[in-house]
Amino acid sequence: MAAVLAVSVGAAACGGGDTPPSGETAAHPPPGTGYTSDQLQQALLTELPGYQRAGEPDSGEYGALDAIQNFNRLQGQVRLDKPQCANTTQNFDTTQQATPAAITTFAKNNGQNVTETLIRVSAETADRQVRIRVPPSCRNFRAHVGDQWSTHRVVEARGRLGEGSRTVGVATTSGTSHVKTWYVVLKARGYLATITLYGPNVTRAEAEQIARQAHLQAERILP
Repeated sequence: MAAVLAVSVGAAACGGGDTPPSGETAAHPPPGTGYTSDQLQQALLTELPGYQRAGEPDSGEYGALDAIQNFNRLQGQVRLDKPQCANTTQNFDTTQQATPAAITTFAKNNGQNVTETLIRVSAETADRQVRIRVPPSCRNFRAHVGDQWSTHRVVEARGRLGEGSRTVGVATTSGTSHVKTWYVVLKARGYLATITLYGPNVTRAEAEQIARQAHLQAERILP
């Protein structure tokens, strides 16, 4: 499952952030410059109907989060049949790893899971992330992880969640296994929210509904 997510999200989703000004720490930015990682953690969903929380939420510098480090390690093992498509993702560079962020995961017994991430960004960064598009030539590709090949088909659409959003879906086939990953990114005031929904029967409607819940929760909590 983790390897599939590394391929699907890495090839179709987005990243990005803002480098804190000199002297600013991710956890304690100067007043008025943005949310802290602690504030973002408090704004995460605390429950999700039909799901159980999988572990405790995590927050801090984006690049230091366990889930992000694990994801990056897995993504480093992925080889695409279209290497140029790996560049469709704008990953954090080494100067942007200190961006404040928070992450939480929910799961069902059937293997379906949801991950929510909140990342502090400027309005310009948020606009740029929502505008990202997967090139037509990269909407179908094959990936190799270890000794296993998988095929992937990407669809995407703009949305009106928050102050603007985009939704990306990736259908993955590996042997006799068929799974889907829906990824929603929405911009709001001072942060970017992302929802990743994974499982054999997940839908765009569910992913966007969870994203809507995440946005409402964050707007209630963040000052």
